[in-house]
Amino acid sequence: MLTQEIIDNLRFKAVATPSMIIDGKACGANEVLPIISPLDGSTIAQLPMAQEIDVNAAVSAARQSFDKGIWADMAPKARKKILLQWANLIEQNAIEIAVLGVRDNGTEIAMASKAEPLSAAETIRFYAEACDKVYGEIAPTAPDSLGLIHKEAIGVVGVIVPWNFPMMIGAWKLAPALATGNSVVIKPSETASLSLIRMVELAHEAGLPDGVLNIVTGDGNTAGSALARSMDVDVLVFTGSGATGRKLLEASAQSNLKRVYLELGGKSPHIIFDDCDDLDAAATAVIGGIFRNAGQVCIAGSRLLVQRSIHAALMDKIITLTRALRVGDPLNINTQVGALNSESHMDSILKMLDGSNPVIGGKRVLHDTGGFYIEPAIVTDVEQGDALFQEEVFGPVLSVTAFDDEESAVRLANATQFGLSAGVWTGSLSRAHRMVAAIKSGVVHVNTYGGADNTVPMGGFKQSGNGYDKSLYALDKFINHKTAWFKL
Repeated sequence: MLTQEIIDNLRFKAVATPSMIIDGKACGANEVLPIISPLDGSTIAQLPMAQEIDVNAAVSAARQSFDKGIWADMAPKARKKILLQWANLIEQNAIEIAVLGVRDNGTEIAMASKAEPLSAAETIRFYAEACDKVYGEIAPTAPDSLGLIHKEAIGVVGVIVPWNFPMMIGAWKLAPALATGNSVVIKPSETASLSLIRMVELAHEAGLPDGVLNIVTGDGNTAGSALARSMDVDVLVFTGSGATGRKLLEASAQSNLKRVYLELGGKSPHIIFDDCDDLDAAATAVIGGIFRNAGQVCIAGSRLLVQRSIHAALMDKIITLTRALRVGDPLNINTQVGALNSESHMDSILKMLDGSNPVIGGKRVLHDTGGFYIEPAIVTDVEQGDALFQEEVFGPVLSVTAFDDEESAVRLANATQFGLSAGVWTGSLSRAHRMVAAIKSGVVHVNTYGGADNTVPMGGFKQSGNGYDKSLYALDKFINHKTAWFKL
């Protein structure tokens, strides 16, 4: 059970010296980077900065483990047993890992404990159970022929994950890649590596063979680029910015044409119609959809589209709820809005707010802590051409735009380059179905926002990316389909 006493006992625990893990061995690097905690600006550890030689060593270890078949050729039920034990170990150490992760990236602990280690454990279990339940196929051929479709592991998978939910997003990619028999090299963000390092350590404690899962730490320009340009990585999966996603596609074209799957964020519309049955519930969902984890959420409902006839009433509720939010120390169990991941990220958000005149919030607060905090901000009367309508802020900033009818709601919802997530609140089942069909987005929530579990896919339309995380569809990224054709 998560209690403030337990959290406080872990708050100042010395951070073990972070290490990369290559071929089952802890490794340092010639260069290190201070790990700055966003809670108070203090240095809590030194992170190894991988160079190309380190990344190449990790990829080589993954390749050798795959070619030897020590994991790929293991019976699926045996792989399942190890993955389930990994999930158990993560769950057993969940509170300690959650606190470590919060000290590294600033997510409020009440959310981090569920969204990070516990979510990761749940995801690993989901795909562990799929290990021995994914079958090949027999094609519907003529009687004198037999077509078999084999599903095989692809080989070496490179994984690059962001800093906002490193364990949750990491598990979305690691679990299906490993469940299908691949070997992996993962590179976390240099501003949120600690929880993933611990996660990989626990994988080895669970019995994962050496070389099957390797972790290298460092910046994207060096370590990430080396992974993307490697001639021996068969698949690269990434969550992050569109600018970086484009570089990874270029690296694929310049190297071995590896498959690249990208989740590139969004500018998600949260649409409230005047036939919404419960404005209080809608207002609460709007607040949670944009201000949890200080808005540093890929699917954040950052564009509120409100039917004009209820605009004033809904905004009164939302502003009242926003004023009541507790911003502050992410390791306080009652905090609702935590810290920004880094000072540079905080500064970029404040710069985007310049000249926008929020009706509430938008200023840096808690300067005396040394940490990186911004008051949740609401900007009204945002127009389609405005930067706050079009560009992903990735912070606690809600833009508000009024609309008159369903046609204009659809037009505004689809009027950005993104298509990751959306939300619709309406009392009409017919309208709900029409909106789901009309909105160009990978996920459309109806009378809720967030909460979709591992049974359904998550993927972006338009410039929000390609491929799917979560659900059994995620396995397809890591499988080759091989046809065997027999003449009988």
